[in-house]
Amino acid sequence: MKFPSLPIFLSLNGGYIDTLGFLSLSGLFTAHVTGNFVTLGATAALGLSGALSKVLALPMFCVVVFVSRLICLKLQSMGRSPIKPMLVVKLALLAAVAIYALSHGPFQADGNVVTLVVGLALVSAMAIQNGLHRAHLPKASPSTLMTGTTTQIMLDLADLLAGSKAEEVATTKARVKKMAAAVVTFALGCGFGAAGYMFAPAAAFSLPAVLAAVALFASTAGAEAN
Repeated sequence: MKFPSLPIFLSLNGGYIDTLGFLSLSGLFTAHVTGNFVTLGATAALGLSGALSKVLALPMFCVVVFVSRLICLKLQSMGRSPIKPMLVVKLALLAAVAIYALSHGPFQADGNVVTLVVGLALVSAMAIQNGLHRAHLPKASPSTLMTGTTTQIMLDLADLLAGSKAEEVATTKARVKKMAAAVVTFALGCGFGAAGYMFAPAAAFSLPAVLAAVALFASTAGAEAN
């Protein structure tokens, strides 16, 4: 059996963390940070908790992407691939959250300081994943942004049905297959994240760290830039 590629692990973890974070941390989106604009509006309208984490999520995401990019560029200038080092940093963040969750969880959806720190740690981990994926795994489908991926799948299927040029059919089919795998894997991650929240709300935070550790040994073949 072929060992899953790195993008598969990233998509699975992306769906899992986003769902678990949303359910456990006052409706905070840790991967789809712009979705927090919607939940922030709901928080204000309905008087719910967790407003501060939603306000800080996007700035934190932006800062981490910016800083991680500078680190990646520095590593590249030294002749080193930044993929493994940044995955290790992401693993460290997820491991810290897992350890804290096991000793102090489950978290209460009340917008306290603990929830804020844990939420921003997960946002930081997902920021590293998103930045690394976009800059250094450009041939792989996005691991957290499923709207654009689903749109492209439907466009490609329509093109195939309408009769694409013969030389484009193979490329289009391969792209659809790759993107569909990302969507399905992300959806599975969402399902597992929901199940984790229902049956083991504290221990569920351990799986992202485990997946991130295993992902260190996954192949990036076909995903990295030339």
